Amino acid sequence: MRFPHPLTLMCGGILLAAAASHVLPPGEYDRRDDPATGRRVVVAGTYHAVAARPVGIFQTLVAIPRGMADAAAVIFFVFLIGGAFTVVDETGALRQGVDWLVRRFGHSAALVVPSASLAFALGGVLDNMKEEIIALVPVMLLLARRLGYRPVVAVAMSLGAAAVGAAFSPINPFQVGIAQQLAQLPLLSGSRYRIAFLAAALGVWIWGTSRYAARTQSAPTSEPEPTAGTLDGRRGAVLTLVLVTFVALVVGVLRFGWGFNEMAALFFAMGVVAGLVGGLGVGGTADALVAGFRSMAYAALLIGFARAIFVTLEQGRIVDTIVHGLFTPVAQLPVALAALGMMLVHGLVHIPVPSPSGHAVLTLPILVPLADLLGLSRQVTVLAYQYGGGLCELLTPTNGALMAILAAAEVRYEDWLRFALPVLLGLYALAAAAVGLGVAIALQ
Repeated sequence: MRFPHPLTLMCGGILLAAAASHVLPPGEYDRRDDPATGRRVVVAGTYHAVAARPVGIFQTLVAIPRGMADAAAVIFFVFLIGGAFTVVDETGALRQGVDWLVRRFGHSAALVVPSASLAFALGGVLDNMKEEIIALVPVMLLLARRLGYRPVVAVAMSLGAAAVGAAFSPINPFQVGIAQQLAQLPLLSGSRYRIAFLAAALGVWIWGTSRYAARTQSAPTSEPEPTAGTLDGRRGAVLTLVLVTFVALVVGVLRFGWGFNEMAALFFAMGVVAGLVGGLGVGGTADALVAGFRSMAYAALLIGFARAIFVTLEQGRIVDTIVHGLFTPVAQLPVALAALGMMLVHGLVHIPVPSPSGHAVLTLPILVPLADLLGLSRQVTVLAYQYGGGLCELLTPTNGALMAILAAAEVRYEDWLRFALPVLLGLYALAAAAVGLGVAIALQ
């Protein structure tokens, strides 16, 4: 069985969302400004019917450019970071760096998957890294080819590890940070508990990736590269610049609350400086930037099309209807089953609402009062959101970053599912155990 082209899949999702607006009863929650998070959040217990606003054929088409406009900050970030890393690649620094790594670990290639996975997982833990990975796909593909691994392994070491790190993170500001603020919990509370299960989850993912890599490994490529050889000072300086940029990115996000615009500016500056330091000159740097913009066009468009699905649901006034309909049955369950039910439903909600922060402000204000009525710990309620929605990032086609990275790596969606599903089931079992234990010990 072959899945449709990613663009076809996105268009099908938009059409399905439009059709749902003709079938599902429209409804909304009231919303208020939350000073703790600086976001508009729903008010629990205020769900009410509203006038129907079914999405017509022409409105469905209009949702596509609206989705692109809605995701403009992310799309332009992808363009600029893609251009920056194309400049870095044109200097030869990335290829020399990969050659150096292969020579360093060539006799112990089994260390490459754990090392790369842990590096990207750290990005997920600290910064919810997703879109930033798109520009790094060529580097990971080059590394995978050198070792005889399939492109799926390159995606698993990068996006997969980052998604697992984000889902189990004790500090991710876009996920657990916002969720704990909405649940009126101290930031970083329950960190030791989360760290224990983060270590276990990364162990499961790395084991699954390493096993797949070893099972499907072929003869490593050995084509000569014009930049192969010792890592020289000029290209070493470019790689140091890249490392410093990522450190600045983490500091900017965690300390100064940077968004996509600030991050895009940072990477654009990195690209310009890298081109000059790497010897491309002003004209060569500009040419490389343009080539990078061109290479990112398809991936950026997929992000806009994925966002158009949510835009269509929101225009049809059925996003809140879906959330209300999914979570209402949870209130009828015993405490332990209610916690597990929340985790399952969060996975379903994350399909139409793929933004972790948007997901949090939509669902947590509803679930925290419900958890209090059920006698369920608020910390466990946050865990259910974190694991249920976070792990879904590895699967849902409405995750624009996932589809863009698969497209950039030329990995078909069904090939990714064939690898990821078995490991993901193990991660969900681990997450269920974490939630169940949290209920048993009344985690605070």
